[in-house]
Order: sequence, then C-alpha cells, then structure tokens
Amino acid sequence: MFIPGKNGYNLRSVFSLLSSDLAIDLGTANTLVFAKTKGIVVNEPSIVAINKNTSEVVAVGREAKDMLGRTPGNVVAIKPMKDGVIADFKVTEKMLTYFIQKAHNRRVLVHPRIVIGVPSEITPVEKRAVQDSAYRARASEVYLVEQAMAAAIGAGLPIEEPSGNMVVDIGGGTTDIAVISMSGIVYSRSVRVAGNEMDEAVMHYLKRKYNLLVGERTAEQIKMEIGSAYPLEKPLTMEVKGRNLIEGVPRTVTIDDSEIREALSECVSTILNAIRVALERTPPELSADISDRGIVLTGGGALIRNLDKRIREETGLPVSIADDPLASVVLGTGKMLSDFRLLRLVSIE
Repeated sequence: MFIPGKNGYNLRSVFSLLSSDLAIDLGTANTLVFAKTKGIVVNEPSIVAINKNTSEVVAVGREAKDMLGRTPGNVVAIKPMKDGVIADFKVTEKMLTYFIQKAHNRRVLVHPRIVIGVPSEITPVEKRAVQDSAYRARASEVYLVEQAMAAAIGAGLPIEEPSGNMVVDIGGGTTDIAVISMSGIVYSRSVRVAGNEMDEAVMHYLKRKYNLLVGERTAEQIKMEIGSAYPLEKPLTMEVKGRNLIEGVPRTVTIDDSEIREALSECVSTILNAIRVALERTPPELSADISDRGIVLTGGGALIRNLDKRIREETGLPVSIADDPLASVVLGTGKMLSDFRLLRLVSIE
C-alpha cells in the first residue's frame, strides 16, 4: 500500500528496498558499516597506511593496523579520526571511499544514502567535515545521528516511550552520555576520555614505573587482557615486552591487574564524574525512571572488567551492558535505514 508522505519519503522508502543504503559508525578506533539487507559488512580499525612519496594508499583497516609502528620510512600509518571527529580530512575521505566500496563488493558506480553516528558535542565545523567527507566518497545523501541515541536504539532501549533511558557509550575517542525520552535527547554530554586515552595512560604508567616503552597496540592489548575498573576476584598477570628507556635494549616485565587499574583510575574517574553530572541534571521524573531501569553501557570501553560494578557501586543504580556493545551504534543507525520516520525524529541538522 502506498501512502503519500512528507517530502516523498514513502516513495523513497519503496525505492530504498532496492537501494544500497549504508549506516556507518565512523569511530576513532574502529569503523563499522551496516548494509541495509546484509547487516554489518565492515568492522575494521580506522587506520590508513599511506606512501609519503606518492600519497598513495598502501592499506586500510586491519592491514594498516598490522603495520602500526612497523612501517619503513616512506610509509606512514595514519589514524584520521581523533576524539570522535575528523583530524585528517583527505585521509578520512580515502578511508570512507574504501569502506563504502568494500561494503558494495567493490562496485564503483554506487551512490548510497548514508547515516553516520557522531559525538553529541560535535561542532558545526566538525559536522560539516563529516558530511563533506561522505559526499566526496560518493554518498547521495548524508544524515547525522548522535552516537548515544544510535547506541540506545542499537541496545534495544524503548526510546520512543515517555520514560527516561540513560546510555553511556564509551568508544575510542569519546564517551557519550545521554538521557533519552520520547525519541529525544533530554541531556547529552560528550567527554573526550575513552579507549584511546586509556591506552595512553597504560603507556605512561609503564614508562614512569618501569622505564619501559611500549607501543599503542601493546598498550591496548594490556588494557583488554588485564585492565579493570574495580578489584577482581582472581588476580591476573601478564608479561609485557618493550624497550628499556635507560639501556635501550628489549626487556620483559610482569605486571598485574592492580597496576593497570591504577593506570586507568584517572580515566575511569572522569567518566564517572560525567555520569554523576548527567544524573544531577536529569529532570526528577526521568531520574525516577533511571533509578528503576538503570544505566546501559555500550561501546568497546564497556568491556573493561568490572566497570559496570564500579559504576553500580558509585551511583547506587542498576547497570547493564548491551548485548553487543561494540556494534550498538552501527546497529542503531542501521535500524534507521528501514525506519525513515525514526531517522527524521533523531537526525541532527
């Protein structure tokens, strides 16, 4: 049945059944792409390796990540996203073009409509940069949605009901906190402390305590394997290889979870403070809903051991982790591809 709709949206949705629409979570650490009929088709690190002499792209995504810290002088591995926004315009465009083509099995003549998740406190200039990059990567239309809203939809929260839902999306570059009711954001805050900042904290800690220099990849591995926000029931240890700063030779040290907890403590405290501020600024009626329903954690940072326990301890509220925290944002933006009414409600101008 065809019902004429505003701006021809329903006509469009008939055509979009045959379309190549994509939803993209353009993250600081990873980029995920969701294709309308296929689900998640790309999940790769947001890294591009470029030959400095020729400006040619050598590798993108996983291949480029494997090159981090291991490239010859003429090849440089660049992370074009910083703190959830574009730091290198040209490289982001190349990366988006590559991922869009990969999502469409390398078909070049595709001009998809694209929905992109962005941090809540993104500036108009940063918004423009995201849109321009997508248009240059051959998008026909670009819609922007706040990451926290997309994460809430992806985590299956009842955002259209007149009741408060609180979501904390801890990504690579930003932690987005939002209180959502009736498909609108009542309060949102974005702090530029998240996974990458945690990796750096681990690197600084090892440098300070052991005079050991480790790379980003090693720091991330340590965080994932033994990082925690609250004491663990069973202690964990890990052997870490790096370079001794004083002697300049390779060295191995054994570290335990309490040391990494200490290294991460400042980042975790910043996130907790932002959650506290959000709770203080939430209208009382919605606060009552949140105290019943609790807080939902999404994003890669939600996987840090006992982070939910620590937030529960400090706020006294129930805390749960989304079923697929790493993909919540892209699954939420993906749902909007087939629900234009929802997209109109939540997209930002």
